Amino acid sequence: MPVPSFNAFCPDWATALLNGFSQIFLQRHPLCGLLCLLAILISAPTLLGGALLGALAGLLTAQRRGYAKADRQAGLFSYNGVLLGLLLSLYLPWSVLLPPLIIAASGLSAIITQQWLKHARNPGSLPAYTAPFVGLGWLLLSLMEPTQSMPQAVPPLNLWSLLGGLVQGLGQIMFLGQPLAGVLILIGLLLANRRAAAWALIGSATGLAWALLHQQHSQALLGLAGYNCALAALALGQQARRPWRPLLGMLLALLITPGLVTLGLAPLTAPFVLACWLVHASTRVLGRTPADNAPCAPPATPPRLR
Repeated sequence: MPVPSFNAFCPDWATALLNGFSQIFLQRHPLCGLLCLLAILISAPTLLGGALLGALAGLLTAQRRGYAKADRQAGLFSYNGVLLGLLLSLYLPWSVLLPPLIIAASGLSAIITQQWLKHARNPGSLPAYTAPFVGLGWLLLSLMEPTQSMPQAVPPLNLWSLLGGLVQGLGQIMFLGQPLAGVLILIGLLLANRRAAAWALIGSATGLAWALLHQQHSQALLGLAGYNCALAALALGQQARRPWRPLLGMLLALLITPGLVTLGLAPLTAPFVLACWLVHASTRVLGRTPADNAPCAPPATPPRLR
C-alpha cells in the first residue's frame, strides 16, 4: 500500500505558500518550506507575520492576474514576497502602514517575476533568482530610514562558534542569526535534495573561511560572509560535471560584496544574483547552455541591511 505524500494532506494554497519559502533556497519542496517557516517562528517570531503576508500577497496577486497555476504552485510568485516581508519587518518600526507596504511590494515582485518568466524559458535568458527582491529592497531602503537594530554579540573563536557560523550562513539568507535556524534549514534542504544541501554547506564554509582569512571574525561567525556563497553554490552546483561553475560563482560573490558596500548599497542577495549571471554569461561565451534548478527558470514540467 503506497504511503500518502505530504501534498495529499496539504491544500493547494498551502503547498504554494510553503513552496514559496523553499524557493528561497531554489527548491520546490513543501516540507523544506515548512522547516524554513519553523526556523523563522523559533528564531525571529516578530518577522513571521511579515514573511507570511509577503508570501500570501505574491500568491494572491498571481492568482488574481491569472498567472499560470503551475508557476503559482511552484512558489515562483511568493519567495520574493517572503524576503521583502522579512526585510521590511526587520528594518522598519511597526505602524499601520507596514502591512500595506509589504502587500504592495510583494504584489509588485510577483508582477515583475511574471514578466521575467515570459522570457526565462528562452535558452539565452538569465534567471531572475532574487533580483526582484534586491531591486525593490534597494528602492524601499533608499526612501526611508531603517530603525537601528542592536548589534549581535560575536562569540569567541572556537570550534562551536565556527560550526555556528557555518549553519548561520544558511539562516542569514532569511535574516536569521540563530544557529538553530540554520540547522532547521539544513534539514529541510536534506529532505529536498541532499546534493543541494551539500553545496549549500560548501558555500557557507567558503564564505566563512574567506572572512577568517581576512580577519573579519564577526562576518564569519555570524554567517554574514557565507550566505551569498551558499546561494551561489545552490544555484550553480546542481550539475556534477561542471564543478567550476559553483566555485567561480562563490568567488565572484565574495568579490562583488565589498564593491556593493563601497557604493553604499546593502548587499542583500545581490552578490549571489550578479555572480550567477556572470557565470551564466561565461558559460554562454563558451558555447554551453546552463540548466539550473532555479526560481524563475522552472523546469518544463511545473516544478539585515547586510
